[in-house]
Amino acid sequence: MDNTALNRMLLVGFGGCIGAILRYLFSGYVQSAMQNVQFPYGTMAVNLTGCFVIGLLSQLADARGVFTTESRLFVFTGMLGGYTTFSTFANESINLLRDGQALSTFVNVSAQVAFGLLAVWLGRIVAALIWR
Repeated sequence: MDNTALNRMLLVGFGGCIGAILRYLFSGYVQSAMQNVQFPYGTMAVNLTGCFVIGLLSQLADARGVFTTESRLFVFTGMLGGYTTFSTFANESINLLRDGQALSTFVNVSAQVAFGLLAVWLGRIVAALIWR
């Protein structure tokens, strides 16, 4: 393996570590603040903010080309990949369904998908307005 490949893997790994720590802290904070263990509010908050941030930054990357290959790997693949939690989302949705909470399952899946798409779109709009 050459140094470039190793450096890129380290960038993804370091970014992922930071993103995972931020996910843990923010998700726990939101879940505690909601005082409800029956619905995954913390995961939803992480997914929606992650979608917004990736929308905002991808618009900046597309419009201004400010991200190098290495910075994209660190931020997009590493940090945001470590931060967003769709695997957790899927598992929690299955757990809700398994526990007989069909309505909560439907609300969880529908809200995270619909609002996630909306958050990416809004992030792109905000970035386009800020960085004209």
